[in-house]
Amino acid sequence: MQPGASMPELPDIAAYFTALEPPVMGLPLEGVRLASPFLLRTTTPALSEGAGRTVRQLRRVGKRIAIGLDGGLWPLLHLMIAGRLHWKPAHAVLSGRRNLAAFDFPPGSLTLTEAGSKRRASLHVVAGEPGLLAMDPGGIDVLTADLACFRASLIRENRTLKQALTDPRIVSGVGNAYSDEILHAARLSAATRGTLELWLKRLSAEARARFPEKVTAFREGMAIHRRYGEPCRRCGAKILRTRYAHNETNHCASCQTGGRVLADRGLSRLLGAGWPRTLDELEELRRH
Repeated sequence: MQPGASMPELPDIAAYFTALEPPVMGLPLEGVRLASPFLLRTTTPALSEGAGRTVRQLRRVGKRIAIGLDGGLWPLLHLMIAGRLHWKPAHAVLSGRRNLAAFDFPPGSLTLTEAGSKRRASLHVVAGEPGLLAMDPGGIDVLTADLACFRASLIRENRTLKQALTDPRIVSGVGNAYSDEILHAARLSAATRGTLELWLKRLSAEARARFPEKVTAFREGMAIHRRYGEPCRRCGAKILRTRYAHNETNHCASCQTGGRVLADRGLSRLLGAGWPRTLDELEELRRH
């Protein structure tokens, strides 16, 4: 897996759509070649039923990429963390362990690779809107939801803002990277839409120039995500990192939490009462 790789999120998937629409929309899917039998997770409808059907729509379902074919047939790809799409010459050869599948179109082949030894990327084939609905975790689309809907979704369960933003049942298409950026930019509802729209425009513009070969939810222009130890671009304080489960949150205590250091689940339990509550206490701990 490439260093700093992250699961593609809403703006990254939109960039793929921008790049894919010109070469595939309105053209037939000639067929799908699988190099890994573990990729396909469904048997009905059969994947082979898509051969010869014209592409009518590209749709995001959570973090899945859905290709709408004639007759309501939908192949859905979930790239997970290490899956990436590539545009190759027509009928490109699938060689090497990383190549998992190729979707063949008259102008070229859309290939799927996955780095690492674990095969987590998946391909499902479903029929019609009911099939798509069954694959949708149910989170709101923050680009179209109004403020009342956004607020109701966030307070529906007792969650931190970070947990709510990254729960696909609450908010659709947002993961670890863009939630860090949203929380750093917050006023929350405005920042959520503004942050995603900023990156949608930026990544879509890049995708119009060239196919997005190195998609990752970490971007060089990000203000906070994966910038632990660097100065905050807004106030200059050092960016802090809080780890929990398999994820981490990057935050600026000065800008975001009124100087309060967020508790790290593991270290705070270890240190107990000795866990620093403020930036001054954290600096004192580091000096010792």
